[in-house]
Amino acid sequence: MVAAAASLVVGARALSPAEVWHGLFAAPDPDQRLTEIRLIVRTVRVPRTVLAIVAGVALGAGGALIQGYTRNPIADTGLLGVNSGASFAVVTGIALFGFTSPFQYVWFGFLGAAVAGVVVFGLSSIGRGAGNPLTLALAGQGVTVFLAAMTTAVALTDKASLNALRFWNAGSVAGVGFDVIWPVTAFIVVGLVLALTTLPAVNLLNLGDDVARGMGVNIALTRTVGIVAITLLAGAATAACGPIAFIGLMVAHVARYLTGPDYRWLVPYAGLLGAVVLLVCDIVGRLVVRPGELDAGVLVALLGAPFFAALVWHGKFKNA
Repeated sequence: MVAAAASLVVGARALSPAEVWHGLFAAPDPDQRLTEIRLIVRTVRVPRTVLAIVAGVALGAGGALIQGYTRNPIADTGLLGVNSGASFAVVTGIALFGFTSPFQYVWFGFLGAAVAGVVVFGLSSIGRGAGNPLTLALAGQGVTVFLAAMTTAVALTDKASLNALRFWNAGSVAGVGFDVIWPVTAFIVVGLVLALTTLPAVNLLNLGDDVARGMGVNIALTRTVGIVAITLLAGAATAACGPIAFIGLMVAHVARYLTGPDYRWLVPYAGLLGAVVLLVCDIVGRLVVRPGELDAGVLVALLGAPFFAALVWHGKFKNA
């Protein structure tokens, strides 16, 4: 709540709490200054804040889930290829159809993320290593590299796509209206509901497939529902904001420190922390280069890369 309130106050033009309150609840006023404040709050700050909360919850919860399903402590939602799938679809939509507004290409982004998730899950479900978390990770990495190469190929042949890709890859919660936010939120809510229904089974899966099977868990069904939930969460958030890396990775570990390994608590806490991290990074991005802005995805990466390195180093140190 504190971060959300700060998000409404802080910006290229700083507003007092009284001005924000007026912008939120006051009726139209003939005063030009008050009209401008009302416009800033309602059409810029509020949508931006809501999207940061919604996308942060989705990426945080999705990151905790993918770590649980893969039993990989450094897994992130990008492991399923949703980021690269969304990027490729957006660039393709711009190149083929000339899309220019977020409302036009957000659906291409979501479709690309969903298709990439389905392909990765399908590849990991066939062959000798079917259902193995390592197989899922390898399939995700292979699809990610392929789609990244295809995205670059399309962008280099179309100037508009290349320009759009530069801003898309930065990851930002700015410039998106409620015409995009509400549909994206609906998909995220569905993903959260599916995720919550599988959390007791995720706890058992982390004891090993044999133990989970012995406790009555339908492993194939649980993994399928979980992958669908992760794809909905990460795909919808990526479609609206662009690829924002490391949030799921970071907040899952912080949540695990606070709650322990029980995913019934870990996933909700990770979602809440994801919203806080994305909101705070967006706020800091508005302050560090004023009167310009630094995209939230850049700040998250600057925070997440050292965090990731510390995880790897700590793991090696413990093993040594």
